[in-house]
Amino acid sequence: MTNPKKWLEFGQKFHGHKCPAMPNGLRVGAAAMNKLGVERTGDSFLHAIIEIGENHCATCFADGIQVITGCTLGKGNIEKNPLGKWGLTLIDKKTNRAVRVVPKAESMIATKDTPFFKNYRMKGVPPTQVPDEVVEPLIAKVMDTPDEELLNISEVFEYKWKEPSHSFESFICDECGEMTVMQYGRIKHGKMVCMACAEKP
Repeated sequence: MTNPKKWLEFGQKFHGHKCPAMPNGLRVGAAAMNKLGVERTGDSFLHAIIEIGENHCATCFADGIQVITGCTLGKGNIEKNPLGKWGLTLIDKKTNRAVRVVPKAESMIATKDTPFFKNYRMKGVPPTQVPDEVVEPLIAKVMDTPDEELLNISEVFEYKWKEPSHSFESFICDECGEMTVMQYGRIKHGKMVCMACAEKP
C-alpha cells in the first residue's frame, strides 16, 4: 500500500511551496494506486490523465500526482483532459485496468472556506508568503482525513491502452542549427528546417 504521508516532504520540495492542493494530489494518486494494486512507476507502465485546466486554483494538484505515481511530463505518461476539475484517471497499461479518483466537492468547498484562501490566496498573496501557522493545519487536514470522507473512488474498469510509437529519429535544422525530432521537420526552399524556422518569412 502506498502511504501519501511518506511523500509529503519530498512533494513540497519538488513543488516549491506549501499548499493543500499538492497534498490533495498525493492523496488522490495514492488512492488510485492502492485501488489498482500497483506501485509507483519508474518506467511508463502507468498513465495518468488529469482533469485540471488552465488559470484556475489548485492546479498544484498535478504535482502531487506526478510525485506519487511517477507519471511525469518527461516520461510522457501524464496528460491533461482540461475539464476544470481535479479528477485523475490512472491506467495500468500492463493489465488494461483503470480507476478514476476525484476529491469530494464537500471537502474542496471546506478547503476554500479557510483563511489560506480567503485572507491570502484570493487576495493575491503568493503561496510562499502564507505563514506556516495558516497553511499547516490545512495540509494536516488533507493528509489525515480518511479516504471515504475525502475522495470519490470508482470501481476498477477496463481501459484498453494503445501505446503510441516513439521516435528516435532527428535532424539538425538547416537554418538555426538546433537538433529537432524528425516528425517536427518541415521542408522550406529545399532545406530541412524546424517548425519555428519554417514559419519565418
